[in-house]
Amino acid sequence: SYCYNTGTNNVEGEETSESRMAYLQQAPAWFLWLASLGALYVAAFLPRLLVYLTHCLRRPEDLRLRYGTWAVVTGPTSGIGRSVALELARRGLNLVLVDLDAANLHEVSGTIMSRHAVQTMAVVFDLSLVSTPKGDEALRRLRDAVKKLDVGILVNNAGIAKPGAVFLHEADVEAWVRMIRVNLWAVTEVTAAVLPGMLRRGRGAIVNMGSASSEGINSFPLHTMYSATKRSPGAFTLSTKARG
Repeated sequence: SYCYNTGTNNVEGEETSESRMAYLQQAPAWFLWLASLGALYVAAFLPRLLVYLTHCLRRPEDLRLRYGTWAVVTGPTSGIGRSVALELARRGLNLVLVDLDAANLHEVSGTIMSRHAVQTMAVVFDLSLVSTPKGDEALRRLRDAVKKLDVGILVNNAGIAKPGAVFLHEADVEAWVRMIRVNLWAVTEVTAAVLPGMLRRGRGAIVNMGSASSEGINSFPLHTMYSATKRSPGAFTLSTKARG
């Protein structure tokens, strides 16, 4: 046999709704204001969350097909640069690796080729020597290396933070000059070396590494020159994109 008790359930449902309404009517104004603010924030954030999830869940794009078969990465021997180089190799791109230490370049090249069926080319280039005779020679070798390659991606990752936290007037001037050359000047020089080939082929992507010290916060005390040099790539990127 079956027993139905829908009438009782309806009464209980109505009582629950009435109790909720009574609670909301008795709630203080500040609580209702905060609840409304939270609802508005969720409503504003939800579209961005959906877009982010869409990007995360969709099938990875074929970078070789869209941009080209080679990528140039500066500072690929450690940290973010090494991770970027390994990921690009995993996606099937051959790599031109640019760093100041030949031994480290040899090590990372060997690691990449042992894990992925790609080619690598090492260019020893101390970016702190940009706009010096030695730097000009290294830049010429980089231009020669990429001239006949289908370079579709450039990642300007190399950067330095030394001398670290210090008052501006207490640091050695040469340390600032070195930082400016690596974090700012080298970005423009390496881009200028790779960009002509991209323009000829009508495709390419340039990634310039910034820093939260210049983009995420209003100021970065004791790191004045570092945050200044890391803000420059942002403006450089936007202007280069507009030019393209």
